[in-house]
Amino acid sequence: MATFFGEVVVAPSRAGVDDEESAEEGCEETPEDREIRRELEKKREIDVRWTLKSGVPTESSADGLFVCSKLILAIGHNAAAFLSSFILDSVCWEVVGAVKLWNEWCRTSSTTNVLPTDSFCLFYCLISDPTVWLCQCSCYVAEDQQFQWLEKVFGCMRKEGLQVTILSTCPVADYKTQESTLTLPSPFLKALKTKEFKEQVCCPLLEQPNIVRDLPAAVLSYCQVWQIPAVLYQCYTDIIKLDTVTIEAFKPLLSSKVLKSLVKDVSESTKILKKLLITSESHNNIYI
Repeated sequence: MATFFGEVVVAPSRAGVDDEESAEEGCEETPEDREIRRELEKKREIDVRWTLKSGVPTESSADGLFVCSKLILAIGHNAAAFLSSFILDSVCWEVVGAVKLWNEWCRTSSTTNVLPTDSFCLFYCLISDPTVWLCQCSCYVAEDQQFQWLEKVFGCMRKEGLQVTILSTCPVADYKTQESTLTLPSPFLKALKTKEFKEQVCCPLLEQPNIVRDLPAAVLSYCQVWQIPAVLYQCYTDIIKLDTVTIEAFKPLLSSKVLKSLVKDVSESTKILKKLLITSESHNNIYI
């Protein structure tokens, strides 16, 4: 109610209080609810299965952790396809681990025989130097699973001497700028790095107030906290599916210090890229 001087005074009332109390009573968790919640939590647990061969010297005898000098992490289908096209091959690399997870958006298995359109998360090590690792993570890691992913992956690695490179994609509509996003030369790369990363980046740094999210942000934040040199290369694109132009937008990174010694024959890379896209289109046509 209002007084003569315009001051608003709230009169005491129990209107709505009884409804709230009855709603709270109705929301009390039953034993069946607790059982369902526990089952869901168990189902959403992330399982990382390492398949390292006994002869591969990647494990430290002192603390039982994997010795990793470089981890190149590709998040999303286009970033994963970039590694498949320009870096990975079955001769120089071998699978050393897989992440099995389930959530509302995807489910993965421990199989290593995957298609470009599949949801998967696989780790590889370089046979000639087992301290160099790659990870292709094309699956969606939900917000409540990201901490698990970080702890179960990085918790198995020695953090001393580790350097992390992250590749990911993002809709160009998320890029904040005073210009119209319609005039931007999409796709384009932006970089974000931790304080400890001292090497030169291969593209302009991401400007404020832009932010990154999801697993790339979680990995970068983890590296910042643990003082691990890390850099994120984010490709802003207007195409969400597997796409040649978006994949090739990552090509400037091939001259970076961490990747230039790992690049395979470019002509062979072009053939593999075309094969990946043909496989992807054939797989997508099944559902048309």
